[in-house]
Amino acid sequence: MPKTTTHRTHPHGLTELCDAGKRLYADALRLGRIGRTEIAPAPCLLEFALLHPDPDDPDWLRPVPPTAALAQRLHPIEREIQERRALAIELTDSFEPFMGISAQDPQATAAVTVLEGIERINEAIDLAMTECQSEVLTVQPGGGRSEHALGTALKRGQAMIERGISMRTLYQHTVRHSQGTLAYAEIMAKGKVEIRTLEELIERLMIFDRTVAFIPARDDRRVALELRHPGLVEYLAKVFEQLWRRAVPLLDEPPYAPATDGISGVQRSIAKLLVEGHVDEAIARRLGMNVRTCRAHIAKLAATLGSGSRAQLGYLIAQSGLLEEHD
Repeated sequence: MPKTTTHRTHPHGLTELCDAGKRLYADALRLGRIGRTEIAPAPCLLEFALLHPDPDDPDWLRPVPPTAALAQRLHPIEREIQERRALAIELTDSFEPFMGISAQDPQATAAVTVLEGIERINEAIDLAMTECQSEVLTVQPGGGRSEHALGTALKRGQAMIERGISMRTLYQHTVRHSQGTLAYAEIMAKGKVEIRTLEELIERLMIFDRTVAFIPARDDRRVALELRHPGLVEYLAKVFEQLWRRAVPLLDEPPYAPATDGISGVQRSIAKLLVEGHVDEAIARRLGMNVRTCRAHIAKLAATLGSGSRAQLGYLIAQSGLLEEHD
């Protein structure tokens, strides 16, 4: 039977021998031979050279011993493995001189390293924490963190506290309503730890000893950048210090106190972002709250100003002098 017909009828490899092929090959092994007409349901046995013509009688086929058939197929695979091992050794030898130079020259450390995947990002951060000797600066935007995230942060933070390392963290004001975050802060207060909050923050940032920093490279935070260029790290540290000076200590009075006009600080911030043209989702993300809470504040703001629609609300905010009053 032509080869093309065999593949069309039996589209499988040797590792997935068809049921008819398995049965007939086993029969041939037990009996020592099998009639050529009997293998019509399994032409693959000839295709894979598991049977060969009987030299004494062309109407019969004899089985190739399994050990011989296996050896025939393993030989090219083993040869390829040996060739690839030889190639791997050659590649290793060719790069070895350069690896030696990198190990001897601290300046050869990559200024920017792309970290892909949560596992690799966490490994790099854990290494930086292990090597840290004096100070950690972190920015954690968003509202209250998940139980898992807080558990990981607590484990890392306690290890730093035990080593006498100082930590300063910036959160958004909305964490003041997160019992988990407040409990975390209470535990961390046993060490040299300071926590402050701001209304709006930049994206996540971690700086260790002002020598290495980590920032997200994608919105889903599954790709991060490890920065070791002194200029870049120093710039980010200065950004942190500016935010820190404007931030409010976590245990101080909440910054959102209702104003005499009935509009709270957070609603005033939302009003400003609405006038700037931001959608609800973007406002919620910038202020570290969920979209439902954001829309509840917008509804209260609309009720206070007497607005019946979103378009009218923007107009009333602009006409009320609300934003100019508190700039």
